[in-house]
Amino acid sequence: MKFLDQAKIYCRSGDGGDGVIAFRRERFIEFGGPDGGNGGKGGDIVFEAMQNLNTLIDFRYSQHFRGAKGGNGAGADMTGAGAKDVVIKVPIGTQIFDDERDVMLADLDVPGERVVLLRGGDGGHGNAHFKSSTNRAPRRADKGWPGEERWIWLRLKLIADAGLVGLPNAGKSTFLSVVSAARPKIADYPFTTLHPQLGVVRLSMTQEFVLADIPGLIEGAHEGAGLGDRFLGHVERCAVLLHLIDGAAGKVVQAYRTVREELVQYGGGLVDKPEIIAINKSDAMTPRELSSRRAALAKATGQHVHVISAVAGMGVPQVLSALWTEIARTRQK
Repeated sequence: MKFLDQAKIYCRSGDGGDGVIAFRRERFIEFGGPDGGNGGKGGDIVFEAMQNLNTLIDFRYSQHFRGAKGGNGAGADMTGAGAKDVVIKVPIGTQIFDDERDVMLADLDVPGERVVLLRGGDGGHGNAHFKSSTNRAPRRADKGWPGEERWIWLRLKLIADAGLVGLPNAGKSTFLSVVSAARPKIADYPFTTLHPQLGVVRLSMTQEFVLADIPGLIEGAHEGAGLGDRFLGHVERCAVLLHLIDGAAGKVVQAYRTVREELVQYGGGLVDKPEIIAINKSDAMTPRELSSRRAALAKATGQHVHVISAVAGMGVPQVLSALWTEIARTRQK
């Protein structure tokens, strides 16, 4: 299944049904009077967050959603049937924006959460509604009220507890495949992941969290270089970031600062999130190279720097433990 995290769709709620003009005509009843019923309500446009969805790919092929019109009224003071609501199912973490993408209309971040985005039109009144002591036989009936319509943007932000960031080929996909059951593409040649990947990390029966692998950033990503920084939206909800750095490639301080600068340019509060720093591919460096690069990075960041090898599993448990500490602290809040 292809991954799609943005989609533009058109929605229109249903019009209300029309009221009718009718009069009661029965044998032996001389003054029957008006009995035209009201119209039924039009269908609402409702969005619902679903647990088993993780992409907006369905909206690439279905982009127009229209609610049905309510039923017209009838004689004998019968009200028209209300139209069924149109329920649009979206993944958990979907945000709904207006056409200009300036105003967020809804944020569906809880399983089963529902929001009525566009309300169907009310039904029009039949002539029975207008009966009064001075107007015994009204010949007026109203049309149903029109529904609402608008173009909207859907944007998916994955629900994850921790996010993996780093330059391309830092070993993020390998790390995710080692600590979870996720199976992102991994090869022995340089390439970058094209879309986010999710994996569930289980440390024990009671310690479990979701880890998101975000496609690698390069310098100038905030200006659209490479894949750009649009996927960083998927780590806005994370409690902690794991910053992986390819130690074997050298220039670890420069690599760290490149990614941090892209986080600053993106905004969204990412630079303020707790960060775990780890030098990856320790098995591809000499002890002297490893020691000097770790010391340089620790001095530049002022933080503890973990040393791991995702392939060999060296140092991975310690990093997962540090991630869980931050996640547990956030969950307690």
